Parts: sequence; structure tokens; C-alpha cells
Amino acid sequence: MDGGGSSMSFETATRTRLASVRKYPTDLAIVSFAAVLAYVAVTSLAAGNGLRLFATVALVVFLPGYAAVSVLFPTRERSACETATAAKTHPRGIDTVERFGLSVALSVAIVPLGAMILAVTEWGIATEPAAGALSLGTVVVAQVGVVRRFRTPESERFTLSLTTVAAVVRRDSGEVTAASAVLVVAIGLAVGALLLGVLAPTATDGFTELGLYSETDDGDLVAGELPDEVEPGEPVPITIAIENHEREHTEYAVVVQQQQVENGEVVERTALEEIDGSVSAGGIGTGEYSVTPAAEEGETVRISVLLYYDEPPLEPTNENAVEDTYVWVTVTEGEDDG
Repeated sequence: MDGGGSSMSFETATRTRLASVRKYPTDLAIVSFAAVLAYVAVTSLAAGNGLRLFATVALVVFLPGYAAVSVLFPTRERSACETATAAKTHPRGIDTVERFGLSVALSVAIVPLGAMILAVTEWGIATEPAAGALSLGTVVVAQVGVVRRFRTPESERFTLSLTTVAAVVRRDSGEVTAASAVLVVAIGLAVGALLLGVLAPTATDGFTELGLYSETDDGDLVAGELPDEVEPGEPVPITIAIENHEREHTEYAVVVQQQQVENGEVVERTALEEIDGSVSAGGIGTGEYSVTPAAEEGETVRISVLLYYDEPPLEPTNENAVEDTYVWVTVTEGEDDG
């Protein structure tokens, strides 16, 4: 008897899980899957690829907002009769047109907020971390939306199907004309503005990124961990990285200077290294160098790395460099042998 009861309990639990899977919101499953696909497309396809552009627009304009709307409005739209009898106990849902319109509006609000947060992190606003953050955020928020829907009575729960879309198309025009017109215009303006932002960079000048890194024992490059103190004659190991976003193969020149700074002004410059090289379009060039400060014991100097196109000027400075970065180094007093 006990064995039979356990079997029945197992079968009931299995049927419950299968029912939950069947009731999993199709639209949120599609949104989650699309967010993952969009990340793969944005990070793996070449710039200018049509599929990458489509994935970028979806990830920026629609998917995050739709996931957020699913959390805010898990219920379907009520008819006038239902609203009159239930408004006091349940908030009114939104219709499909409003849902899509709010998805765009919320996406336009969410994406800049995410960009501001990324800007103050170690990853910065680069393609891969930005796409990853949007995709992961969309998937997580969509799952919260799933929970919200499951906690809503099935009779009031929003579901998106071909029947729902057809009902919107067949709806009397007088009922939705004003709202639909406003939402369509808003969607059009938002999509147009974001498309312009995506496409505009292709018509402007490119740029180059310059960075200073140190290498760990495992061979990984890390930023912000260069030594700030060395003994007299001791070299500072640095890795210089140049990331080419100029959209063409580019020749570079790098000048490494020791600078003595007083009251914010450079009073003396000493050239420590000059490097020539080239980086392909979209590529990253790195090089390991040992820079030995030519400073007196107890003196603090600034080691500046100055980047130029083709050849450096006769008098390289931080002001005339295309890009520049630096690190402060103090030459410590050497230990007496005796």
C-alpha cells in the first residue's frame, strides 16, 4: 500500500511539473531565447553585418523592456464589464498594443541606465560587456515575469498567442485609435533615434584605445597593478595595448617619456623608449617592455606613454598625443651594502 501511494504521489508530482512546463509563457521563453541569440550575434558577427544590426536593435529597443513589462503587468486587459466589477480588487491590465509600446519605452529608459552603470565598472562600455549585461538582465527579469504570471489567476493571466494578435487586429478602430496612434508614433521615433545612434558611428571618424597593463604569474593582463616603487636601476615591466577602431589597418608610433612634474606642469622630459608598429582594423596589438626610470633616489616621476599615428612630432607631449596614459613611479633609496 505504501509503495502504491508513493508511486501515485510521484506520478502526481510529475504531472504537475509537466503542466507547469506546458503553461510556461511562450512569449517570455521566446524573449529569453532571443536575448541569448542576440548576445551571440552581437559579439561574434563582424561589424556592419545585417544580422548583427538586427540583433543589436532587438536587444536595445525591445527585449529588455518587454521583460520588464511582464513583471509590471502580468495580467491581461479586462473588458469594460470586467473592469467595472473588479477594478477595486485588482489593477487593470494593459492591452497588447500598450504592452508593445511600453516595451520600447522602457527599453529606451533601461539601456542608458545600464550604460551609465557599466561606465563606472572595470569592463566599461564595450560591445561584449554591454551585450552581456543586457542579455543576462533580460533573461533574469523575464524569469521574474514568469513567476508573476504564475501567481496571477489563470483567468486573468496575460498570454500572447496568434489569437491575441488577431483580436487586436479585428478590434473596433474607434476603441484604440488614439492610444494606438500615440504608441505607433512613439515607437517609430524611439526606433528611429536608436537606429540613428547605431548607424551614425559608421559615418564618423574612428578611434584608438591605449592601455597600460601588468602581467600576472599566470600570464593574464591586468590593469591598475603596475609597481609604484622601484629601486635605483630597477626596470618597470609594462605591457602596452593598442586597440584599433579606425576601421582600417593603421600605423602607430609610441613614445615612452619620464616626466618631472611640479605644480601640475611638466618641467623636464626624458625619452625612455620609442616604438613603431601597426594594428589591423578591429585588432589589438600588445607589447611587453621594461622601462627603467632615470631619476634620483627618493624622486617621484611620471612615466607617460604617448600614442601617435605614423610618426611622433619633434617634441612629443601629452597634449599633442592622439592618446596618452601614465603611471607614477617613486625611485626608492637603495640599501647600503655595509
